[in-house]
Amino acid sequence: MSKHLLLGFLFFLPFSQLLLSSSSSFSNSTKICSHDRSLALLQLKKSFSIKKYYSKYFEHYHLPNYPKTEYWKEGSDCCSWDGVTCDLVTGHVIELDLSCSCLSGTIHSNSTLFLFPHLQSLNLAFNNFSGSSVLDGFGRFSSLTHLNLSNSVFSGLISPEISHLCNLVSLDLSRNWDAEFSPHGFDSLVQNLTKLQKLHLRGISISSVFPNSLLNRSSLISLDLSWCGLQGRFPDYDIHLPKLERLYLYGNEGLRGNFPRFSDNNSLIYLALSLTNFRGELPTSIGNLKSLQTLYLPHCRFSGSIPVSLENLTQITFLGLSGNHFSGKIPNVFDNLRNLISLGLSRNNFSGYNLLNGTIPSWLYTLPSLVELDLSHNKLIGHIGEFQFDSLEKIDLSMNELHGSIPTSIFELVNLSSLNLFSNNLSGVPETSVHSNFMLPNIESIDLSNNNISGIFSWNVGKDTLFYMNLSYNSISGFEMLPWSSMKILDLHSNLLQGPLPTPPNSIFFFSVSHNKLSGEISPLICKASSMSVLDLSNNNFGGMLPHCLGNFGKDLSVLNLRRNQFHGTIPQTFLKGNSIRTLDFNDNQLEGLVPRSLKNCRELEVLDLGNNKINDTFPHWLGALPKLQVLVLRSNHFHGQIGFSKIKSPFVTLRIIDLAHNDFEGNLPEMYLGSLKAVMNIDEGNMTRKYIGEDDDYYQDSISVTIKGLDMEFVKILNTFTTIDLSSNKFQGEIPKCIGNLNSLRELNLSHNYLTGHIPLSFRNLNMLESLDLSSNKLSGRISQELTSLTFLEVLNLSQNHLTGFIPRGNQFETFQNDSYYGNSGLCGFPLSKRCTTDKVPPSQEIEAEFECGFDWKIILMGYGCGLVIGFSLGCLIFLSGKPEWLVWIIDKNIHKKIVRNKRSTHRRGTRRS
Repeated sequence: MSKHLLLGFLFFLPFSQLLLSSSSSFSNSTKICSHDRSLALLQLKKSFSIKKYYSKYFEHYHLPNYPKTEYWKEGSDCCSWDGVTCDLVTGHVIELDLSCSCLSGTIHSNSTLFLFPHLQSLNLAFNNFSGSSVLDGFGRFSSLTHLNLSNSVFSGLISPEISHLCNLVSLDLSRNWDAEFSPHGFDSLVQNLTKLQKLHLRGISISSVFPNSLLNRSSLISLDLSWCGLQGRFPDYDIHLPKLERLYLYGNEGLRGNFPRFSDNNSLIYLALSLTNFRGELPTSIGNLKSLQTLYLPHCRFSGSIPVSLENLTQITFLGLSGNHFSGKIPNVFDNLRNLISLGLSRNNFSGYNLLNGTIPSWLYTLPSLVELDLSHNKLIGHIGEFQFDSLEKIDLSMNELHGSIPTSIFELVNLSSLNLFSNNLSGVPETSVHSNFMLPNIESIDLSNNNISGIFSWNVGKDTLFYMNLSYNSISGFEMLPWSSMKILDLHSNLLQGPLPTPPNSIFFFSVSHNKLSGEISPLICKASSMSVLDLSNNNFGGMLPHCLGNFGKDLSVLNLRRNQFHGTIPQTFLKGNSIRTLDFNDNQLEGLVPRSLKNCRELEVLDLGNNKINDTFPHWLGALPKLQVLVLRSNHFHGQIGFSKIKSPFVTLRIIDLAHNDFEGNLPEMYLGSLKAVMNIDEGNMTRKYIGEDDDYYQDSISVTIKGLDMEFVKILNTFTTIDLSSNKFQGEIPKCIGNLNSLRELNLSHNYLTGHIPLSFRNLNMLESLDLSSNKLSGRISQELTSLTFLEVLNLSQNHLTGFIPRGNQFETFQNDSYYGNSGLCGFPLSKRCTTDKVPPSQEIEAEFECGFDWKIILMGYGCGLVIGFSLGCLIFLSGKPEWLVWIIDKNIHKKIVRNKRSTHRRGTRRS
């Protein structure tokens, strides 16, 4: 039998070679693709433009990214074109793969794409079809088995015709974040597409309960419904899907239930439930998932202890349990997981007590494949042990209660790129190896902040790779060197650094040494760091004159903070056009001279703080043209003269915090400027996003010192709803402008210690957000309007040392103010003062309100009073001139005589008492 087969094979071999040769010759000489199909494909090519762009998915999944359609040429066989596959018999286009082809444009309903009804596979993934929706035309491909439109910026409603593609085996619409199913559209899809093995809809809006019928599809291999807005309860019964390998449900915050129960006969490899409302304890049946390689459960509501059955997951490589409510000890179950690459147990309630004597379990240091270790945000105590293998790339033990020194084995982890140990009780200065040049050769990020590390810092690690290091809030006293050539972010603030300023690397982006004890002058060499964005030298003992280059040493400089030092001389006078400066803080130095006129070039400036210096200048009115200025502090300098008027039509429209206190400004209050503060008018806090100035900066937020409610306060952050005007302790005179009443979003107003006269404007009743009002130590007169009681947010009121008179208003916040709010106004009376008011001192406004309550019409009363006065005066003149009628003259004469006699008697009695 075998001989006959062998002979047959040898006989057939020449003929097979002949057939292959003929087939090859035929394919080379004959075009399979018809002219119409070529034209349709070329028209499809013309409907898109080519725009090359980078996506992290290309790199992560090793996807080719090139424009396939650029190689489609007229006159050649379209079946040989890149991405096109034809049926060799009929010539029909059956597969079209244009994924990662840099296509950009809109797919319209008349697109020639829909002229290929025999398509079995269509892949348009990783392009940019912005403005396109999943149209009805896609439902024409009745033979389609594979459809992939993922990551291509489709939006709008997904056509229900998709659910008619009953031959689909694989459907991937994922990561089209603005696409959504119509009501019941998803249910129809699940009901009709019974052959599905792969269903990926990540990011598509479904907003439906989880379809339990999906768990009856024994053909399912991969199901991804992440970030779909799923709601309701996940079924509690056992799941019998023997072929299911991947289940992704994360990002559905409305989806709740217990941990899914899988039968023993399962093939599950990947399970991701993070950011859902799954809760309860992990069941012991989790140990049945023996093929599981990834278990990703961060930020759910699982609780209790970790089951010992996890030790059965011997194939697992990624285990993420962070952000749950697990408690107790870290169990000794991971020692058996020798393939573990990433372990995340952060943000739980593990205590580490008892079983392991308060230390991190020793077996964690012996896992040979471990690449990522995250135990942060727990309550672990004890020392950090010595790592036995050098596979680790990322270590995060931050936000625990670990103490002791940093182990030397960490410096031997040649693959380590990230080390986070911040917010512990680690102490001492780490001892480094003799071969310091070889320590941590791949390290990129180190965060040891908020510990007790002290002494001279001498780490010479990652000389060419380290770009981020945070050592803030320690007790480090100095550095041997700053050797890092690639350093971008270096945060050394709040230590005990002494001596001169260490010169940062030229590559630096963020450099902070604030709140230390550094001294000496700033070297002009710092200006070589042309990429610097944030330079914070505040709260030190620096002195000398500022280098002139500070104003223009880099176009990227955003923040320059020199607050609370001893710099003298003048502010750098040259700020070039096109700069990016957002914050300039020179507060509390000894700077003098003029405000640099070149500051008008700082078009991005939001915060300018020149307070507490010796600047001798007039008001810098030209700053009013800066379009983003929100904070202006000039307090405690030698500014002088009248503020006057501005040539700018609407100056300071974005200004919200103005502090000109303790200067020598004079003249009237600047009505023009106060009237143009649009940022302090009509703020709708209910519909605005509360944020802090500088919040968009990941590494720096602005702070400010202000006098609020009579107290000197420092805000480490400046909320965008905070507004204040402080013009106190100057020589302003004249009346308070009524336009201040338009600043109805103002919270603090201080005009004290000036020479202001006139009345308190009635328009102040409109300052309905006002919390503090200080008008003390002026020459204000008149009454306090009852309408000021409508300021229900007012907490502090100081009207002392003026010439105010009359009743003190009652009601609302005025019931809470004490005597010191009114001290030094001898004409005031009423609560809370001990001086009572007599009835004839009732404020006119109160009399009017009382009359209205009784139902009188005040205008009619005044009219009657006026008419009676005229008529009575006329009649009186007539009577006394003519002496008629005699009876009326007699009555009047008699009454006058009685009154004279009564007055004489009264005078006699008073004189008797005196004697």
